[in-house]
Amino acid sequence: MQETHVGIIMGSQSDWSTMKEAALMLDDLGVGYEARIVSAHRTPDRLWDYGKSAVSRGLKVIIAGAGGAAHLPGMMASKTRLPVIGVPVQTSALSGVDSLYSIVQMPRGFPVATMAIGSAGAANAGLMAAGILALQDPALAQRLDAWRAALSASIPEEPQDD
Repeated sequence: MQETHVGIIMGSQSDWSTMKEAALMLDDLGVGYEARIVSAHRTPDRLWDYGKSAVSRGLKVIIAGAGGAAHLPGMMASKTRLPVIGVPVQTSALSGVDSLYSIVQMPRGFPVATMAIGSAGAANAGLMAAGILALQDPALAQRLDAWRAALSASIPEEPQDD
């Protein structure tokens, strides 16, 4: 059974369609994770408990996705020393630009590694988390290298006709 080293958290159920891309990437690489809904605004006690217990529960990286005001990644960074990777979820109001600005503009002392808006950002967050873990896990490093080599091999040298 895989150990759970990555926490994937999101502000609401509707964020799962984006954040699932991080989970799928971690599945592909054989990295154990947990996924939880932890709203900075609607469930602040849950956020505090999650952040305070993350290290003792064996987590090593947290991926936090949020849309709109997007306070979840930054608030999580204020509650744990673990690396936090922020994923701005695309919103209908401002297409996720509001989320991006809320996540990327952290004050000194509370860093959040910020990915691109939407599903591509969530997938890259999974890759980033795996890369962080691979620093101390040679088997994961090999799986990550193989994944990257397969991606490169899948790109043709010359354009193909449809």
